[in-house]
Amino acid sequence: MSETNPARRIDCPDCDSVSRRNFLRTTAATVAAVATVTATGSAWVRGAEASATPTSETLVAQLYKTLKDEQRKAICFPFDHPLRSDVDNNWFIVKDKRVKSFFDRDQQAMIRDIFMSMHSEEYAPKVLAQVEHDNKDIGGLGGCSIAMFGEPGTPGQGKFEFVLTGRHTTRRCDGNSVEGAAFGGPIFYGHAAESFNEKPDHKGNVYWYQGLRANDVYKALDGKQRKLALLDINPPGEHAKETVELPIKQADLEGIPMTELAKDQQELVRKVLADLLAPFRKVDADEALKLIEAGGFDKLHMAFFSTMDIGKDGVWDVWKIESPSMVWYFRGAPHVHTWVHIREPAKA
Repeated sequence: MSETNPARRIDCPDCDSVSRRNFLRTTAATVAAVATVTATGSAWVRGAEASATPTSETLVAQLYKTLKDEQRKAICFPFDHPLRSDVDNNWFIVKDKRVKSFFDRDQQAMIRDIFMSMHSEEYAPKVLAQVEHDNKDIGGLGGCSIAMFGEPGTPGQGKFEFVLTGRHTTRRCDGNSVEGAAFGGPIFYGHAAESFNEKPDHKGNVYWYQGLRANDVYKALDGKQRKLALLDINPPGEHAKETVELPIKQADLEGIPMTELAKDQQELVRKVLADLLAPFRKVDADEALKLIEAGGFDKLHMAFFSTMDIGKDGVWDVWKIESPSMVWYFRGAPHVHTWVHIREPAKA
């Protein structure tokens, strides 16, 4: 990226190995903190506003109102700024403007609440623990960076988007400002629970359940179907935006098409897709499923890659589900990296 671009990428090999004990300690501390916030409410939300459950969009608008001129100049951009659509596995959307050092305590609490509210009640503490753990050397969530595009909460506001980035996280909140896009655009999530190079069982990994659910589909396939689904080639690389670029040509899709599956197998894929979306708030999960169906369920392909099988145990660590208008790429080796981009089908 150019020197004038405020975004900065950090290569994942710089991620430090971490112990299971440290992760459990971080998780316990985070869950306790979440419980405290839930019980007492953040300072900024106490009083009249504490009686209602605010949405992510409401919280973003509240945060925007508190920004000082210096903060707005640093993290606020026009809605159509190209930085808004960036995504990567380990990066800071605004250089050197971290949550813990650039925002006051109440603003930090708002940012944490925004992040929590973008996830389901069940998974929010787990996902927050993952972010705290994977960013522990830079202050956890406090070491992450945010940016705002447009003017949230302004009368006749038009479009806006809030973006939070760090190691193993790119999350968005847009109030449906980005038409026809789930999550407001491409997102990234991942986890390195025990170490950079995880073992076959991915012990402690928040997202490995998704790998197991995808493998449930493979186990449900017969011999002929498995030959279509399992590829003995290197999986796609990870090249930031190119990894989730849409649309994809139908001819370029790999693996087994849904048209080769029986009805019960197709229903299993639908259930797996719903389970993949379990960490996210219902409004985003519902929109994603709706857009996947709009793009044509029968156009989906699912592929598993045998060349990156950790432990050679036949539980495929790397897989993807794609159609011309979506990509869900789960790269579970050496640890979990996941790229997601779901849009409405391109108009003819």
